Parts: sequence; C-alpha cells; structure tokens
Amino acid sequence: MSHTEMEMSGAGQPRRSRTVKRRRWGGLRQQWKLLGLFEIDQQHEFYSLTCMMKEGLSAAIQNSIDNPLPEELSNDDFRMEVTQIHKDFRMESFAGPVFASLRRSLGMTEKEYQHSLSSEGHYLQFISNSKSKADFFLTNDKRFFLKTQNKREVRFLLSNLKIYMEHLEKYPHSLLVKFLGVHRIKIPQQRKKYFIVMQSVFYPDERIDARYDIKGCQVSRWTEPAPEGSQVIVVLKDLNFEGQFITLDQQRPWLLRQVEIDTAFLQTLNVLDYSLLLAHQPLHQDERHQSLSFATLIMRTKKGARTGSAELRDFQAQNRRLLPNFKNPLHVIDGPEQRYFIGIIDIFTVYGFKKRLEHWWKRLRHPGQTFSTVSPPAYCTRLCHWVQDHTK
Repeated sequence: MSHTEMEMSGAGQPRRSRTVKRRRWGGLRQQWKLLGLFEIDQQHEFYSLTCMMKEGLSAAIQNSIDNPLPEELSNDDFRMEVTQIHKDFRMESFAGPVFASLRRSLGMTEKEYQHSLSSEGHYLQFISNSKSKADFFLTNDKRFFLKTQNKREVRFLLSNLKIYMEHLEKYPHSLLVKFLGVHRIKIPQQRKKYFIVMQSVFYPDERIDARYDIKGCQVSRWTEPAPEGSQVIVVLKDLNFEGQFITLDQQRPWLLRQVEIDTAFLQTLNVLDYSLLLAHQPLHQDERHQSLSFATLIMRTKKGARTGSAELRDFQAQNRRLLPNFKNPLHVIDGPEQRYFIGIIDIFTVYGFKKRLEHWWKRLRHPGQTFSTVSPPAYCTRLCHWVQDHTK
C-alpha cells in the first residue's frame, strides 16, 4: 500500500487517532524485530561460545562413538562425569552413556547426532516471547535445541534421570521432550555455563504455519500475532487458540490418554508451569491417504517377556499408535486435514515455598481468573481438561 493510499484509508478519522495508531504500530514492529531466528555469525555476541560448544560436543560424542554402550545401564552410568580439556575451555558431560542409550532408542546414530551438532553451518539463536532468562540455540538444520540452564535445574534433571528414562521406556511415544545431553562449559575468567541438548518438537518446520505454547490458563496468555506475510516467528498462547480445535478423529483417544500419563508423571515430580507445545501444518493431498506403519521406536521389554504376557499387552495398549514414516515421528500426529507437532517442555519448575507464595499472591491479584502458578495436581488436571476441550 502506497503512502497516499494509507492516508486515504484513514480519511474521516481524527488526526490524533491516526497518530496513536502509527505509534502503536511502530512499537509492535520493534517488538517483532526482537523475535525469531538469527544466524550466529562472526559478528554475533554468542559466536565464540557456540564455536566452543560445537568443538566440545563433537569431542564428547566421539568419546561415545569410541566407547560402545554396555548392554545394560548401571548406576555408575547415571553418575558419570567426563571432562575433556580443549585449548580455550573445558567441557564436562554428564551421564553420557544414559543419553547415548536414549539417542539410540530414538533411532539416531551417534555419527548423525555429531554431524548435526558440529556441522560447519552456524548455530541459530532463537529469541522468543518467553519470560525465561535462558539462551536458546538451534543447530543449523533446526533438528536440536540447545538451552542454557541454571545449576539447580541441571541437578533436578540428573537426580530424576533414572525415572525419566523408565517413563520413556514404558511409554515410548511419550510427549515429554527428549533430553539428549547435559553439559557444562568452563571458559577461563568466566562463570561455568550449563546447557542441555533437546530434540526439537517442531522438526522439520518448513511448512508449519502456526506455533502455540499452551499452559491451560488465562492470565498473560495472549501474544500479539505477527503481521500477515511476516517471516517473524511468534509463538502464540492459550487465548490465541480459542475457537480452534486439534482435529484428530481416530487419534484423539490416544492423545488424551498420553497427556494424562505424562502429566501424572510430572505430578509425581512435584513440578508445574510446563507447557504443551503445539504447531500445525496442512497435509498435502497424497499425505492424507498414505499408508501408515506401526512405529517400532524404543520397543523395549524386559528380558524374556513373552509375546502373550499381560505386561506386553499393556505396553501395546498404551503405546501402539499409527505414525507416519517421518523424521520426527514421536511428536507428530496426523489428523484428517492437518499434521500436528505436539510436545511437553519446561519441566523443571518445582512447587516449593516460593511458588506457594506466588500462588497466593496471584489469587489476590487475579480473582476469578486462571493463572499458571497452581499446585501440581491442579496444573495436571487443568492441562488435561484443556486438551479434552480443544480436541475432536
């Protein structure tokens, strides 16, 4: 639209009203400039750090390649810490065999993982509208997320790693985000920096047309969408999704059940404030009628379990789901018209004393409204209800 056309479209409006609208639009444009993906090139503030991450991760994964996994994980594997010294930094890797075992169960080779994390292409910085103080990086192929974490969050993950792995083994199509590595990088004269590597829920993202972060509540759960035609990535929230549905048809009962299972597990960890990530893209015509194959990912049973055993039948009833032959099948569910990417992330917020105080403060500040800081049982129940109410 030309300058003249813009002036004509505002004809009849008071001059002050048009000025206010222009200021508001200018403010939104400034916000949108801060969102999205940015290549971490040599001028970027994180270029040096991400180069060290690449070098350190390549060496850590090479150590995994050179030392094949044991048949069964031991308690020592969960406690293992390996330090590798590089020219300008040192890198520590935690529970290496455990995460290598998880990567293998996802059908991922160590060479493939190493190539993605240490390829020549620059990492990408992802800047979102999240309140988190963490730094988010994406591998150049957008397959893996790297996120900085504080020491408390890393300790929480490592202390619960065994039951997390047991949960994924029992429910191999769990929606929980897949943690693939925990590391700490130490650069001289700087603070140690912890970071985790995760499988991206939104992979591959070439055709995704909308992304949402869902917590099942109302307060602070609206985000201004990007302007039409913009390439800026804006992660929308609960109130943006109102009036819409996840249309799955025959897959709906499976999703409802798996959300119940995963949130019940998080309730046992006494955590809250986790998010259901959701994205969708239209299916191509040929994808709507393609033959689907039974997923065999992470198909693990106890040694000697017979095919007819009650344990195996229960396993199949919980997890036997039709999945497309796809690069990231664990987080992909196809409905009649849309392909959905769904995963549960941010599982580190424990319901301790501070969160209890925050709960009572928010009750006073937002009477009659729903907000994120509630007890783990209430949070679990509410998110399950949201999924029930927004699927068909």
